[in-house]
Amino acid sequence: MTKKRIVERAIEAPAVALDRGIEGGQKIARNIPLNNKQPIKKAKNFWYLLGPGLTTGASDDDPSGIATYSQTGAQYGFSLLSLAIFTFPLMAIVQEMCARIGLVTGRGLAANIKVHFGKKVLYASTLLLFIANTFNIGADIGAMANAVQLIKPHVPFSLLVVAFALLILALQIFTPYVKYARYLKWLALVLFAYILSAILAHPDWNTVAKNALIPHFSLNKSTILIICAILGTTITPYLFFWQTSQEIEEEIAAGQTTIKLRQGSSDEDIKRMRIDVWSGMFLSNVVMFFIIAACASVLFTRGITNINTAAQAAQALRPFAGNATYWLFAIGILGMGLLAIPVMAGSSAYAISESMGRRQGLNNKLKQGYLFYGVIIISMLVGLGLNFIGLNPIKALIYAAVINGMVAPVIITLIVIIAKNKKVMGEWKNSTIATSFGWLLTFLMAIAGLATIYSIL
Repeated sequence: MTKKRIVERAIEAPAVALDRGIEGGQKIARNIPLNNKQPIKKAKNFWYLLGPGLTTGASDDDPSGIATYSQTGAQYGFSLLSLAIFTFPLMAIVQEMCARIGLVTGRGLAANIKVHFGKKVLYASTLLLFIANTFNIGADIGAMANAVQLIKPHVPFSLLVVAFALLILALQIFTPYVKYARYLKWLALVLFAYILSAILAHPDWNTVAKNALIPHFSLNKSTILIICAILGTTITPYLFFWQTSQEIEEEIAAGQTTIKLRQGSSDEDIKRMRIDVWSGMFLSNVVMFFIIAACASVLFTRGITNINTAAQAAQALRPFAGNATYWLFAIGILGMGLLAIPVMAGSSAYAISESMGRRQGLNNKLKQGYLFYGVIIISMLVGLGLNFIGLNPIKALIYAAVINGMVAPVIITLIVIIAKNKKVMGEWKNSTIATSFGWLLTFLMAIAGLATIYSIL
C-alpha cells in the first residue's frame, strides 16, 4: 500500500484515530500536526486522534456501570466521590499498557498471553471472560429495554430486548469496520448527557469539591462492598482485550495485515496512542464523577437510597431534577448500551479466536471469521436468553462482578509482566512508575475480588 493511499484512507475514515501505514515496511503516522495553534483546527485534529482509547473508555460507562454509580450517589451521597479521581490514573495506566502491547507486538492480548504463558492460563482466563461478559450483556440489554419503557411504557419488554439484540448483532456482523468504528466513536459523545444531567441537578459545588479532593467515608462491610463494585465495574477484563485488539484493527485498516508489518512502534505512534487512551479514560471517570454527584445531590439528600438500576435512577431523578435530567439519563442508558454491548461481545470473540489461533477481527466478513462472529452471536443470544428465564439483572451483575473479581487480577498480572519485559517491548517497556502502579492495581483488584466473593457467601 502506498503512502498516498494511506492518507486517502485517513481522510475517508476519520474514526481511525491512529492511522499507521506502511511504506517500505516502516510505520508512518497520520499526517495530523499535534501543535496546530488554530483552535478549530486543533479541536478537529484532536477528535481525529481519538479512536480505540475513546471507545474503550466510553464503553466502561455501560448501563450496569451507570447503575453502580447511581447507587453509590444515592446511598452514600458525596462521600465516595473521590473514587472517580482515584481510579482514573490506575485505569489509564493499565489500558495504556494494553495499547502499547498491541502496537509493539502486533498481536492481541490473548495471542500474547498464549505465546508467553501457555494455553492453560489463557483458556481459563478466556472462559471466565466469556461468562462474565455474557452475564453483563444480558443485564445491559434488559437495562436498555427498561430505558425505552421509561419513554414508551406500553412497548413490551420482550419485544425490546429481542430488537436490541438483533440490531447490535447486525451492526457488528454486517457493518464494515471503518464505519463501525466511526459509529462507536460518535456514540461516545452520548456520555455528555450525564454531565449535563448533573449540572441541571444543581448540586452544591462547594460540597462536591470538598468530597472530591478529601475522602469522607468510614470502612464497613457495606462501604467495602460498594467500593469493590465500583472497582469491578470500572476496571474490567473486557476493556483489556478490546483495547489491544482495536489497536491491531486500526493497523490492519491502514494496510498492515501481517504481524511482521505491525511489530514495532514509533515515538509519534506512542504519543498519539497515549493522547487517545488517557482522553478516553478521563472521559469515563468524569462521567462516573458527575453521575455520583447528580444522584447524591438529588436523591441522597431526600432519603431516596434504594436504587438498583439505571432506569430506577432516571425515574427517581425526574420529580426533583426535572424532565431534562430524566430524558438525558434515559438517552444515556440507550446510547451506552449500544456502545458497550458490542465491546463486551467483541472482546470475548477476540480472546477466544486468538486462543484458538483462528482468523479474527471486525475487518473480516462473516464467511472469513466463522469462529469470531460465532462467539459474538452465542454471547449475544445467551445474554438475551437471560432476560427470559427470570434472572434478576442485579444478580446477573453480581455474578459478573464475582467472575471479574477472579480473572481481573490474573490478567493484570500478565499484562504487567509482558509490558515490563524488555525482550518483548524493547524501548517501549514499562517505566518503573508504570510497573509500580500496575502491581498496586493488581493488589487492589485481588482484594476487591475476594471481598466481593466473601460478601455473597
